Amino acid sequence: MSDVEVDVDFAFAAWREEGLWRLEQLPARIGAQFDSLVSACRAQPGEGGVLGMVSVEEEFFVLVRVLGEDVRVLVSDVYAAEEWPIGLAALERLGTPMPDDDDGDDPEPGGDLRIVEDFGLGIEELELLLDDPELYPDEQLAGIASRLGFGDQFDTLLESIDAP
Repeated sequence: MSDVEVDVDFAFAAWREEGLWRLEQLPARIGAQFDSLVSACRAQPGEGGVLGMVSVEEEFFVLVRVLGEDVRVLVSDVYAAEEWPIGLAALERLGTPMPDDDDGDDPEPGGDLRIVEDFGLGIEELELLLDDPELYPDEQLAGIASRLGFGDQFDTLLESIDAP
């Protein structure tokens, strides 16, 4: 396994097809590169766009929503993201300046907080998930998946990759 693969806890793509959520695991190498993640999402037939979800080293997550040429991005913690290539690429895509090290004590999300609002998860509820210091990135993504209606699928897929 390469160093790039070690950094990614998991990478999933989720999309709605005929009103039902579909979820699949993406190879870790895809999740390690922002452009590869976007391309993998573009390959799916999602109604309303495809969500790409990547958890990195239990430090932060990147959530992208790809609909045609439109790419929306949310990073759970801009301070942690600057340490990994996918995080840096996401911050660059957002046009987010590199954070000052002095400000990095508390996680600070960056990007589009309305990324899944039309799927039923509003800004306030998303901010509550992002601001909870007790939640790891996989738990935050599980909370998002649950509120969007594919939590059971998310949990099952996550358990399958954690199984020995």
